[in-house]
Amino acid sequence: MEYVNLGTTGLQVSRICLGCMSYGEPERGNHPWSLREDDARPFFRKAIEAGINFFDTANVYSDGSSEEITGRALADFATREEVVVATKVHGRMRPGPNGAGLSRKAILAEIDASLRRLGVDYVDLYQIHRWDDRTPIEETMGALHDVVRAGKARYIGASSMYAWQFAKAQHVASRQGWTKFVTMQDHYNLLYREEEREMIPLCADEGVGLIPWSPLARGRLTRPWEARSERSETDEFGKTLYGEADRPIVEAVAAVASERGVPMAQVALAWVLAKPGVAAPIVGATKLAHLDDAVGAVDVRLEPPEVERLEEAYRPHAVAGHR
Repeated sequence: MEYVNLGTTGLQVSRICLGCMSYGEPERGNHPWSLREDDARPFFRKAIEAGINFFDTANVYSDGSSEEITGRALADFATREEVVVATKVHGRMRPGPNGAGLSRKAILAEIDASLRRLGVDYVDLYQIHRWDDRTPIEETMGALHDVVRAGKARYIGASSMYAWQFAKAQHVASRQGWTKFVTMQDHYNLLYREEEREMIPLCADEGVGLIPWSPLARGRLTRPWEARSERSETDEFGKTLYGEADRPIVEAVAAVASERGVPMAQVALAWVLAKPGVAAPIVGATKLAHLDDAVGAVDVRLEPPEVERLEEAYRPHAVAGHR
């Protein structure tokens, strides 16, 4: 495993981050494909044995049970100092007007709830899961700064939003002398490259580390176009992200993988890993072989002609993943 600094911080993370949305009680929330605790624990053990030290979850995943499973597994298979734990806030966790969002009330309540579920005193990275139109960004950034000052988070990060929104948040924090975002968890893969237009150049200029979500396009880049999985059949959000126009890219990935004699996932991940500013793509795994593929991708180096083949069929997409 290789390790890199997370953006311009001194925090070192593995080049692969294990995404923990796949682990949780399937009857809680809207992830019917998620693995229950007994089935999930081998993934944490294998990840740690492979050198992965970076784990990402969110309060909303399986209604908090992802955090519970993640926290117990990491406590059993690693020491707290060994691992980098990231979680997120924004999604609805309870009924009522203050059960979601990025108000001071919501943030200060949800960080404590996440810490209880994870069984830790602090998280390494606390991220806003999306932009909140109903809350002034000054209120959000001030609350996040207080979370860091209280020792409940070491760093803060953001996820999919427009570049102007991210720039505004960073400006507010800088102007007030508050904690700034050090990471951007954006939607970025061979099938969706709209982030290259504004967000990624902004992050490069700001020294913000990229930790892309869905680097394998929710599995689309790991199998032939016609193939289906349990998740692809039940993932309603995922069905909105990609379409028939993306088929030639998947076919190009399959061709390059066949010629190299490696899984498609390794080709798709190697492409993301080679992009400037990318620290660690967030990879979900519901089969242990998925972890093998992800770890193996760190050693794959694509040649320029291969990159050209993978990229040439791309067509502009409507903005997706910000809501």
